[in-house]
Amino acid sequence: MDRLFPFIRWLPELRQQGVLRADLVAGITVAMILVPQAMAYAELAGLPAVYGLYAAFLPPAVAALFGSSRQLATGPVAMASLISATTVQVLAPAGSENFIAYSLVLALLVGLIRLGLGVLRLGVLVNLLSGPVIVGFTNAAALIIATSQLHKIFGVEAQRGDSHLLTVIGVVDAATVAVHWPTLGMAALAGGLLLLLRWVGLGLPHMLITVVVTTLVSWLTGFSGAVVGEVPRGLPLPTVPSIDFEVMPQLFLGALTLTLIGLMEAMAIAKTIATQTRQRLDINRELIGQGLANLVGGLFQSYAVSGSFSRSAVNHQSGARTGFSSVVTSLMVAITLLWLTPLLYYLPQATLAIIIVAALVGLVQIRPLLTAWRISRLDGIVGIVTFVATLLLAPALHVGIGLGVGVSLVINLYRTMRPRVVYLIRHLDGTLRDVEVQGLEKDQQIAIIRFDGQLFFGSSSYFEDSVLETIAHLPELKYLILEAEGINRIDPSGEQTLRAVVERMREVGIDLYFTRAKRQFTDVLERSGSIEYIGRDHFFRWNQHALEYLWARLEPAYKTRCPLNTPHPRKGEASGSEYYI
Repeated sequence: MDRLFPFIRWLPELRQQGVLRADLVAGITVAMILVPQAMAYAELAGLPAVYGLYAAFLPPAVAALFGSSRQLATGPVAMASLISATTVQVLAPAGSENFIAYSLVLALLVGLIRLGLGVLRLGVLVNLLSGPVIVGFTNAAALIIATSQLHKIFGVEAQRGDSHLLTVIGVVDAATVAVHWPTLGMAALAGGLLLLLRWVGLGLPHMLITVVVTTLVSWLTGFSGAVVGEVPRGLPLPTVPSIDFEVMPQLFLGALTLTLIGLMEAMAIAKTIATQTRQRLDINRELIGQGLANLVGGLFQSYAVSGSFSRSAVNHQSGARTGFSSVVTSLMVAITLLWLTPLLYYLPQATLAIIIVAALVGLVQIRPLLTAWRISRLDGIVGIVTFVATLLLAPALHVGIGLGVGVSLVINLYRTMRPRVVYLIRHLDGTLRDVEVQGLEKDQQIAIIRFDGQLFFGSSSYFEDSVLETIAHLPELKYLILEAEGINRIDPSGEQTLRAVVERMREVGIDLYFTRAKRQFTDVLERSGSIEYIGRDHFFRWNQHALEYLWARLEPAYKTRCPLNTPHPRKGEASGSEYYI
């Protein structure tokens, strides 16, 4: 039962002293942040503000009841709102009936995809998003979200361009001609309040206070700028949005992007919190919880939701012990929908825009991109390509992240097809070192190479070329030792190539020996019969053993002339670490 209904595990804990109170406090605290954020994110998604409250009503409770994380706060988030808007806006005008219907269908698709992946235990697919891709996309999305709010901050209207960049240019041009100063002043007031309250600290709900103060100022001064207006009272009724199958391919691409990005964002904060609370997280269970949250929410007029990084952190810091805190949050949103929506009439749109921009501070991360560049130029390029492509191709965000994933996969495929091949030689201290790094002279009759990768159809040709290149540079070579510790997989193509290499080397009088081979490598050779063809006496557990065996077979005159690979005069069996670096 607890596999079908995970909340059974933590429900009894509510009877423990202090747990229920802690969850009540945490749930109310999160709700104070969620209500203003939800309305702001709905505007970002191109929807009336009330749809943000609908998205904050049932999804938090459903995700907490059926997910694996006890502190993950689900609901409207900036990234999901942006992707939802950019997916749907090419299909219908923002705010129209079709736009709303498509947004709800998108949430249902996200729910179905996440639920299906969770049931099939395919949560590992999130690993397709490498670190540089995530950082590049997140930084670009943060800039896109921030600039998408400029028209609300300046109080201007501009014609939407074919790309987000052209739209921003249009807004800037309009602002240089006629800024609506009361709107800009209200935005400055909201921004100043947020900064002041954050600086003062004291655990105050700064977003809620900012909403209350600017709404009062708007009401008292007869604010002439855009306001939220009438927000319908009452809980959302269950409804099945009309489905237009002609737009389903476009919605499916957006839903797939939302699934991967949303799961990545949710699991990032969930893992961080789980490390501190020592919880056990199940990514597939989390997919089921998030999927059900979107399915149930979509049937109750919610657009796509996901786990929130900022609200989850607040939930944890406020003392949440179980998923009941998210149930409390949903109840607080229900109270707002039933009785408090008339108080939101004079809430300035500029305030919501500033709340969105303020939420982006944690999304902008330049250091990880610089770190990726320092570690690997190719990974740095992946992050930069994703960043630039997402910016230039917006609002087609799925194309930008798809391009980043594609480049990342191609680079990693290239790396597996051309793994590192190291030429080893005996150092004066008895260890084996990389010839290129140490600048040592090569032994002319015994060569040792290490192949650091899988020997499969994609890399077998490179392996053969590396061996032949070694032979070509050492005309006196008699024995080649392949340190096979780095080969953790060999497929039929790799086995055929290996056998062919052994055969070609024997034709020119060179023997190939193997050291430190793993079980999965030798098992394949056993099953294919190649181990008999190569010879069982050609396999050694340690490099030292192979060197001792082959050194004894060299001519005495050569040993005197070129003693580089002379076995080290240590007594006892080699431990591996003594002779391998």
